[in-house]
Amino acid sequence: MTTAQAPPARIGKAAVGALGILAISTGALESVVTPTLPLLQRELDMSPAEGALLSIVLLITGALITPLAGKLGDRYGGKRVLIRLMAVVSAGGLVSALAPNLPVLLLGQILQGAMVGALPLSFIVVRKHLPAGESKVAIGTVSGMFVAGSMAGMLSAGPVAEQLSRHWMFALPTIAVIGSTLLLNRLMPSDPPGRSDDAGIDWPGLATLSGTLITLMLVLASAPEAGSRPLVLGILVVVLAAFVTGWTAVERRAAAPMIDLRMLARPVMWKSCVLTFVICLGTSMGVYLVPQLLDVSGDGYGFGIGATGIGVILLPGAVAAALAGPIGGMGERRFGPRAVVTAGAVTMAVALLALSAAHTEVWHIVVGKALIALANGLCVTALVTGIATSVDEGDTGIATSLILVTRVIGYAVGGQVGGALLTAGTPSGSDVPSESAFVGGFLVAGVITALSLLVVRTMNKGVKE
Repeated sequence: MTTAQAPPARIGKAAVGALGILAISTGALESVVTPTLPLLQRELDMSPAEGALLSIVLLITGALITPLAGKLGDRYGGKRVLIRLMAVVSAGGLVSALAPNLPVLLLGQILQGAMVGALPLSFIVVRKHLPAGESKVAIGTVSGMFVAGSMAGMLSAGPVAEQLSRHWMFALPTIAVIGSTLLLNRLMPSDPPGRSDDAGIDWPGLATLSGTLITLMLVLASAPEAGSRPLVLGILVVVLAAFVTGWTAVERRAAAPMIDLRMLARPVMWKSCVLTFVICLGTSMGVYLVPQLLDVSGDGYGFGIGATGIGVILLPGAVAAALAGPIGGMGERRFGPRAVVTAGAVTMAVALLALSAAHTEVWHIVVGKALIALANGLCVTALVTGIATSVDEGDTGIATSLILVTRVIGYAVGGQVGGALLTAGTPSGSDVPSESAFVGGFLVAGVITALSLLVVRTMNKGVKE
């Protein structure tokens, strides 16, 4: 005879508030690199390609951690896994704060990537402890606080790095993460673990996907120096092909694959993945190139703006990204995903192409960056929402995991391509990329984004009544 399990204890506003403070802290810690990337490149003597790697390594870890965190949260309880993930994030923040060089800083960012899996876990905890109506409000509040934290980090990172040091811009939000985690552990009741998954965790799939993503980044980082080290690039390409082949074989045979590749055979899935990759690639190239252009002071181009000024200039883009989510969701429900993705892709392509032609005034950069952020949010929201409602309920997790991994790969490739173009466009004996490198980067990103419309036009309208 089985005993009925007692429902989870109801949580109060204080526990939800602790989750919100944690979201603000992690959002701030996640966003400090973007406005200070040029400063970090100078202090740590990084090439543009290495700077691009630093800007996306946290997301790569997040793509690997998120599906694993969800499965562990279901098995052992959301709070238990969340607290442990935040311990990893805190360790990563401290490593980043104390990092004397690039390899150590990369290690810190890898550990910080656990925060990407922490936010969905907080949603699981809220849903278990609150009724449906109240949980939606709490999830919206926590999501909004994460965005607010990102904006706070973007604005404060420059002044902290310039007035104190780059070490403190990591240390201060890390201290906040540690404090909010301790508060959450005290105020949030434990949620009961779920049923064990007999199929277990797809560790081989996780390992081979990790190898694939890491090797892909190394290939892109080595591409600008292919002329001087062709053998190294050739070996990396072979290793990458081996990892891709191994990962594909492992996932096709796994009883419970981390990423179910059979889903890609469905037209709605592969089209969504292609579009997600291309849109995120264009976004990432723009997001990487803009701070570099603001920082550089070349002959007739660039602005020579410091980290504090860059943070202020990037803020409208962060606001646009925060607004894009609800706008994209409402647009998807009213007009269907194809209409929203079309509008977003056109907007992004126009913004990127315009930046390739006009980038001599600060307002050019502000408007272009804001349009790119808005367009990316519209597209990704519509694609994720469309996928979540077009597949069977039991396949929602698998489908959204595919989109998540594709999104991160798009961001990673875009950032590395942008860095490779600047590295290749830097004259010998100089550390300042030529203006043509920026023009070429924006132009390539704009053309690739425009080509995505060939896939968009084949999508179902998907208009909901």
